Amino acid sequence: MEMESATPIPTDKEFQLFQELIQEKLGIFLPTQKKALLSNRLWKRLQACQVKGFSDYYRFILSPQGKGELNTALELITTNETYFFREQKHFDYLQEIILPKYRPGSNFRVWSAASSTGEEPYSIAMVLKDRCQCDWELLCSDVNRSVVEQAKIGIYPEMRVKNIPHDYLRRYCRKGVGPQQGNVRVVAELRESVQFFTLNLHETFPDIGKFDLIFLRNVLIYFENDNKAKILERIADKLKPGGILFVGHSESLHGISSRFIPLKPAIYQLSGR
Repeated sequence: MEMESATPIPTDKEFQLFQELIQEKLGIFLPTQKKALLSNRLWKRLQACQVKGFSDYYRFILSPQGKGELNTALELITTNETYFFREQKHFDYLQEIILPKYRPGSNFRVWSAASSTGEEPYSIAMVLKDRCQCDWELLCSDVNRSVVEQAKIGIYPEMRVKNIPHDYLRRYCRKGVGPQQGNVRVVAELRESVQFFTLNLHETFPDIGKFDLIFLRNVLIYFENDNKAKILERIADKLKPGGILFVGHSESLHGISSRFIPLKPAIYQLSGR
């Protein structure tokens, strides 16, 4: 029996081309051990574009004929692993420590700066709907346009919503029927309370105002320290005095930025300097 051939792996030289391109466009450093990931993410695009190898694909996505394909490639490479109420301690801190400080008549602004397919933003929105006594605003961004569009739709397989507290699941989600059986959709009221847009953390931020709380979780790990420092400087400028920053539990700002004071693991406050 003839076996199906494995997905080709780029050569060191080919990988370096993509490595430098990704770092230039997104600021993300792709280590050498990610060769297989690059191959798995892009191989179908090579076939769709009818090019023979990774060198030809690289030339194609930078050519006038490959207009639009560069964005497709970059979106395929960016990682979007996420789930509802990921790192529960952050949500506990939001409910128990941060929100009680905001009374009716005040305004609470949150930014989910790497929102992926929407699980994090909708988790935040559920908590704000339930616990926030004041007016609130939630902005959410990601570099990947396709996942931003997916997030706006707010439909997820049932297996993906198992971490949503039962009461929130009942109040803020609806089970699909017919062709949507096996899926769950976030209710329109919640979807309409969230603003999604595309943003590249590696570039100058637009004028989106200042925030009381920013979620920047599990994204700094993909940047080298120089780019981490630049991103954190821009993030700091978007926080109100005393504002809070949540990062991933595998991430630390130690030795990278002096603008934040550690409060708890993966929780920082903008310093007063």
